[in-house]
Amino acid sequence: MKQQPNRVRLTAGRVEAFTCPTGKAQAFLWDTEAPTMALRATPKGRKTYIFESRLNGQTIRITIGDLTAWPIEQARTKAQGLKMLVDSGTDPRELERDRQAAAVEKKATAAAQIEAAKVAALTVGEVWQDYIQQRHPFWGELHYRDHIDKAKAGGLKSARRGAGTQLTTPGPLAALMPLALCDLDQPTIEAWAAKEGKTRASSARLAWRLLTVFLTWCAEQPEYAALLPTKNPAKTKKAREALGRAGTKSDVLQREQLAVWFTAVQQLQNPVISACLQIMLLTGARPGEVLALRWEDINTQWKGIAIRDKVEGTREIPATPYMLHLMATLPRRNEWVFSSNTSATGCLSEPNNPHTRACRAAGLEGLTLHGLRRSFKSLTEWLEVPVGVVAQIQGHKPSATAEKHYTVRPLELLRVHHERIEAWILEQAGIVFDAKQADTPALRVVNA
Repeated sequence: MKQQPNRVRLTAGRVEAFTCPTGKAQAFLWDTEAPTMALRATPKGRKTYIFESRLNGQTIRITIGDLTAWPIEQARTKAQGLKMLVDSGTDPRELERDRQAAAVEKKATAAAQIEAAKVAALTVGEVWQDYIQQRHPFWGELHYRDHIDKAKAGGLKSARRGAGTQLTTPGPLAALMPLALCDLDQPTIEAWAAKEGKTRASSARLAWRLLTVFLTWCAEQPEYAALLPTKNPAKTKKAREALGRAGTKSDVLQREQLAVWFTAVQQLQNPVISACLQIMLLTGARPGEVLALRWEDINTQWKGIAIRDKVEGTREIPATPYMLHLMATLPRRNEWVFSSNTSATGCLSEPNNPHTRACRAAGLEGLTLHGLRRSFKSLTEWLEVPVGVVAQIQGHKPSATAEKHYTVRPLELLRVHHERIEAWILEQAGIVFDAKQADTPALRVVNA
């Protein structure tokens, strides 16, 4: 005969006194007032209220909760509510599963909305930092520095010699950095281009090109693509026209001007700047490439210089006798060939002001640092040096298929031409230097 369930009217005292008999896995004390509710006790002393009934010929049992959290009357009310659902043919467990699923979905939707709001609030500057961090391994150092410089906020104390209390100027892209990426539309970029084009068109053109590539990259990233229109907002005719076309630069040293230029540059008080400017002319390298030279880049044994450029990454050019002579006289304070005691990095910054003063004294107004690079190329025309040789020394891309795929010039072949170029320039400048008899002092470490 089936044992009758243990039924009493549950009270606080009876609930407190009820325990699970020894040897049993669990015990139940059923309530007479709510017959579908019982108190369940385990051997470890845990007590919970449960609901039990039959639905569609099967027994269903649902845990109401721990007695510490559920007063008896609330547990009875819960049990009675569950009984009403069962009597109507509804399975309370299914309702609970649906409720939990809805709660999970609601939470996920809320989290997605929060994340979407965060993404929508991303500024151009935040995404720009992500961009340059991800792309840095694929760039040269000069290209990377362009991205930093064009977006810098400015307003810091200038590190240039003689700048006094002057603050640094914001980069052309600085005004766009605080904007939300989703607000960077065509009208905004066109207005920016119109403003920047009036004051610093050359710098702004480079910044615009960097911005255009940046926005193309954003469109390829799943997390940013939805924030931008389908068409790159920087690629507009109005923006391009506002920035204008780059003019042809004509600042260049003529053969007959070499003597006065060398005289003025050699009279500069800072020997590091003087040597740096002369090497810029004698290599035809970009100013930043010369300034970035480290002592480890100079191979005195094989007389070569490794230059980090923006085309090949690194190129090897000859270390000609007069250049080695100049570098041997420089103080070796740190890793940089052209070091500085006043620079935060220990490296000389672009010596625009000293060069301008030297050119003014020589009557060569308007000659820029990049003009020295143009001068090297122009002066080689006097010697009829092969164009490919000059391009390889300067780090220009090959301009023909034969140059690009079939012509391989070793360092020694470049040296034949480069030493001839150097000797001719020094001769035109009136500088007496015997490469064969020159006693190049050893590089040394100084504490100056």
